Amino acid sequence: MGDVVTDKDREYERREEASAPGSDQPMHDRVNNRSLRPSGEAFKSFMTTGWDRREPAIEPLESSGYTPARLEALGRRFPGERLVIPAGTPKVRNNDDDYAFRPDSVFSYYTGLGQDYEAGAVLVMNPVDPDSPEAKAGATHTPELFVAPRADNSTEDYYRDSHYGEYWVGPRAGLRELKAMTGIDTHDIAQLQDALSKDVGAEAGAVHVRAIREADPQVTAMVEEIRRANGFPDDRSNQADDDALQEFASQIRMVKDPYEIKEIRKAVAATKDGFDRILSRLPEAVDKPRSERMLESEFNAVAREEGNTVGYGTIIASGRHAPILHWMRNTGVVGDGEMLLIDAGVEAESLYTADITRTFPTNGTFTPLQRKLYQAVLDSQQAGFEAARPGATYSDIHHACMRVIAERLHDWGVLPVDVEEALSPEGQQHRRWIACGVAHHLGLDVHDCAQARYESYQGAKITPGMIFTIEPGLYFAENDLLLPPQMRGIGIRIEDDVLMTEDGPEWISKAIPKQIDEVEAWMRERRAASDR
Repeated sequence: MGDVVTDKDREYERREEASAPGSDQPMHDRVNNRSLRPSGEAFKSFMTTGWDRREPAIEPLESSGYTPARLEALGRRFPGERLVIPAGTPKVRNNDDDYAFRPDSVFSYYTGLGQDYEAGAVLVMNPVDPDSPEAKAGATHTPELFVAPRADNSTEDYYRDSHYGEYWVGPRAGLRELKAMTGIDTHDIAQLQDALSKDVGAEAGAVHVRAIREADPQVTAMVEEIRRANGFPDDRSNQADDDALQEFASQIRMVKDPYEIKEIRKAVAATKDGFDRILSRLPEAVDKPRSERMLESEFNAVAREEGNTVGYGTIIASGRHAPILHWMRNTGVVGDGEMLLIDAGVEAESLYTADITRTFPTNGTFTPLQRKLYQAVLDSQQAGFEAARPGATYSDIHHACMRVIAERLHDWGVLPVDVEEALSPEGQQHRRWIACGVAHHLGLDVHDCAQARYESYQGAKITPGMIFTIEPGLYFAENDLLLPPQMRGIGIRIEDDVLMTEDGPEWISKAIPKQIDEVEAWMRERRAASDR
């Protein structure tokens, strides 16, 4: 991974740095034991000349047609205030190796930027002068994007900066490119502090600042310093203001625009391809060591081929692992005749994700017991779907799913109380076997809009444009002595993505089979395709 060095290289750099103009430090203090790069003037001149200055092609992003309305709604909620929305920075994986960068979802929503264009960038919503023509026309804010300029081959950073230098990372979008892509005026990140400080104060007519706190600690610290220096010393009050911004930015994403809906459909279609790839590999994976990971690798490959990556950690859970809600080690053996639970979603390049779960009999055919348990979960999901109507709530979906689960557990002699007692707030005994919720918003985050208030989420009415999952399950741990032995070590979840329309809910993921006969036929089809 670059910088493979020899003893001769180290000696060269010691001499190079010790003799560099202005060097007044002992030679041993200036040695970098990993990176040995020339720094002489001759080399600098050589590295910044003789290059083709070709500029990357730039076009407006499709998302740029939708972000103005999003920014306008945000500005109306916080008139007269400066809003600071960082993209975030890469997170360290180990030593000097970072995880792949993904921008903060709030930043992505308001700029329309996906992928990894803009590590370290900051979106700023500046309040307009209330007496200006813009304000009289109804505008509240002017958006500005602060980013690092391109470190192209006309600069020393081209070869010296391993984060932004295009010698290291390839051509990237800078000020001119990002303005064309987003439609937002763009400035050098070096100007950020001055821009954030302008006119800040507690007096009438001065500017108040709010920030998305968790995205970039350095930007948050900068905002805090500016606030303390300009009449806002109360950290608790400042955080409450920031929390209100985060909450609104989360809640407003509940209703998706046409672009978002299209991107989630795209993610679901790619996810179907990922499940196809898994089922093609399944026959050869059965009973192999670490075969859960064999299947995980198939799905994750599709996520990288057709999208940005996976939308969350892929769950491949066979047999006794399937009742573990967030089994993501995927180190187990896919055993013959077991139930295999797969919870996976592709994240599109726009960063919108799918979230799908299917449960399969590993040998391709459900046993009578497996069929009985699976059908109960399927019926529960259908009850939740039928409860999902414009004006309904997530609680309505939840209760509809739970009633079916409680009734089946009672019918099987598993539930130790009657159904109504179990469903009462004081009971809930059935939740031993399904402790998690059964529905959540879906979008840029797999658990989208999670910072919204409870009453705006669980208690709010479902409206057209919302996208959410319905995902009941049964989780029978292998050590659960309240279950008959034959039921232990079985986990089943069925999860689909749903769009609420004016006419009622739509299964976005209806092309991914889930009826028992359809699942068995799908498995036969993929086995046959892999044999050809």
